[in-house]
Amino acid sequence: MYDPTDPRAALPTSAARPAVPAGAPIAAPAYTEFDGPPQTDDATSGRTWVVRGQNFVVALSRLRTGQVLERTAQEHEYVVLLASDDAHVDVAYGDDTHEVRGTAMIVVPAGHSHVSARADTQVIRLFDHRTADIAALAANAADYAEPHVRVTPLAPWPAPVDGDRLRIYRPDEVPAEPGRFGRIYRTRSFMVNFLDPLDGPRPRNKLSPHHHDDFQQCSLAVSGQFEHHIRTPWTTDMDQWRPDEHRVVGSPSVAVIPPPTVHTTRACGAGRNRLIDIFSPPRTDFSARDGWVLNAADYPAPEEVTAP
Repeated sequence: MYDPTDPRAALPTSAARPAVPAGAPIAAPAYTEFDGPPQTDDATSGRTWVVRGQNFVVALSRLRTGQVLERTAQEHEYVVLLASDDAHVDVAYGDDTHEVRGTAMIVVPAGHSHVSARADTQVIRLFDHRTADIAALAANAADYAEPHVRVTPLAPWPAPVDGDRLRIYRPDEVPAEPGRFGRIYRTRSFMVNFLDPLDGPRPRNKLSPHHHDDFQQCSLAVSGQFEHHIRTPWTTDMDQWRPDEHRVVGSPSVAVIPPPTVHTTRACGAGRNRLIDIFSPPRTDFSARDGWVLNAADYPAPEEVTAP
């Protein structure tokens, strides 16, 4: 259920529900605030915290000037997110090096690459689950020892039309547009939506409770404070029932929201509040909306994804 002014209110709702095994459990929501002991900590590559979902892995690193995150035999492209105005890094892939300041999304192809800090900087990397060495580091790796059957497995989308190269996107340079939801980019494995920042709390009468049939949502809080409201539907098995959750988190933090829980998130901080929503694989419903995916010309959708 969306407020009538929410662009998502126009999304189609008639898609067939995916088949799931009878009695399949509904996973519990999971929250990670990046304030405990990191998964890795060394003088070369800083401190890194890792958390995962079914198809994605989030690695948040805090780097000092001169520290480097290097991938020497990366088999699949990955994403670098810079989520603050004072971020300052060099990103290198092969012989191609770019200095990047401020908020950005950078797609890095498979192969040898590195991100080096020109100033004290927080760097967030998104890998899909096939990057096994990073996935194994996740604080919640044991939760995915067996696949979550309600989540559609990752099938990568088509390759970029002009081949592999570093791609740098600047969401804060894209003006807001009526009828478009956030600033959305996609890759072969990810859809990333930089939601419009909100100064102060979100109005209590403008929330958007909804659910997803077959994919997880990763809500990455990068500034401010949020309250995640999540309701697990009842099944025939009463032992699987859970009370409603109303979890307040700060930034940076991740909430992994499983299907088919009903959820909405309210910014509740007094200052600047910003979320980045992450999906893997890319969403077909968002992709089918004309003009919503800002880099659609770089990363084509499968042929069956068409605008209504």
